[in-house]
Amino acid sequence: MKFEAASDIQEKVTHILDVLSGSSFLHIRASNLICMRSYDSKARAYARIWSLPRIWQAGLGVEPHYIIEVLSQFFDKQSDEDQIRTLIHELMHIPKTFSGALVPHKCFNKKIDRKTVELIFKEYKRNI
Repeated sequence: MKFEAASDIQEKVTHILDVLSGSSFLHIRASNLICMRSYDSKARAYARIWSLPRIWQAGLGVEPHYIIEVLSQFFDKQSDEDQIRTLIHELMHIPKTFSGALVPHKCFNKKIDRKTVELIFKEYKRNI
């Protein structure tokens, strides 16, 4: 599997965060969010999010960071709107504490699913 920095995705994520900065993703520090594109992955996902756990943060003396990885063979074929939806889905996994942890798909009566992604996507569309 190969990786490279994805400046185009970084720009999209920054735009999403700017548009939704007053509500859904106010807690996310764009400077601590990195976007990468992978090639030849065996995973079937369109994208995934990686975190830097607290033990690594403490050992390395760094702040929390997150990486959004888009899997080129699937993500790049999506329409622009579906790419935005996918990125919103990944951003929803970042907790309000921005601690380096990840929010699961089902947690405390909250869900990360098509319905909740679509609500935030509609908010995004209203604000652009």
